Amino acid sequence: MSQSMQPNEGSKTRRESKEAVLTAQARSAQEAHVNPLAVALFIVFITLAVVLAAVLEARGAGDIAIVTAVLLPTLIGVYILFAFRMARQWEKAVVLRLGRFHSLRGPGVFWVLPVIDSITMWIDHRVMVTPFSAEKTLTKDTVPVDVDAVLFWVVWDAEKAALEVEDYRAAITWAAQTALREVIGQMPLADILVGRAKMDADLQKIIDERTTPWGVTVQSVEIRDIIIPQALEDAMSRQAQAERERQARVILGESEKQIAESFAEASRAYQNNPTALHLRAMNMLFEGLKEKGALVIVPSSAVDTMNLGGLSGVVALGQQHLPKEGME
Repeated sequence: MSQSMQPNEGSKTRRESKEAVLTAQARSAQEAHVNPLAVALFIVFITLAVVLAAVLEARGAGDIAIVTAVLLPTLIGVYILFAFRMARQWEKAVVLRLGRFHSLRGPGVFWVLPVIDSITMWIDHRVMVTPFSAEKTLTKDTVPVDVDAVLFWVVWDAEKAALEVEDYRAAITWAAQTALREVIGQMPLADILVGRAKMDADLQKIIDERTTPWGVTVQSVEIRDIIIPQALEDAMSRQAQAERERQARVILGESEKQIAESFAEASRAYQNNPTALHLRAMNMLFEGLKEKGALVIVPSSAVDTMNLGGLSGVVALGQQHLPKEGME
């Protein structure tokens, strides 16, 4: 039961992470762009109104003069607070006048007409990063996979991004997710696992075609992770192990073939030169007798033809004298 719940918990975690990222992006996009300079000027004018009211009252001025002295700086301060706006270096403000598109403002400070003008959206012109995924999507050979990817995009036309689509951030996320499912359904699992570069290029082309009318261009798409079922992963591991064993056997067979060819070539060299063959045999026997505790079995025919009996006796006698010499 616990093993069956693990994939669901992983999917839930990825979904919650994606929703948290989208929520943070939406909050950042809709945050209040309050101009600190406008707030400071508003406070200055309100303070000026209070000071003027106190001075006029102390001098015994009439009520009309006091009201005028208070109302005029207050209205100027309120106007500055709502009309004096500021956009950051990477932002453009979409200004509507009486409900119709009027202009794009920013970066820097600018003025709007309170009540008549309204700023409906702040467009970020920096490169944005959006994670997206496709869960339990069937490949062309009907294998369910989970794929996580990252989309890099930028708004090149703020007017289209504001007017052509309701929420361009959410639209880009859904367009990327549907494109990812479409590409996965057209590719077999083997191509997905080894052809990430082609998959990235296909995704970039499809998503860019969908987002260009919204004033958004896709710079790149990167596949982060591909998750396949555990049973299939085990089967692929066994297949890879069997393939490596097959290659090892093939390499061993090739080595045996090369060794056999070397022996055949050596036999042809020794075939017409018995003296060379005897010298080689004597050298092999001597190398074997040099090892301490080595036991060498020599055919009797070799002993007769090469006088190996005398040679082995000499070597044995030498080995018996070696320890004594070492002790001396």
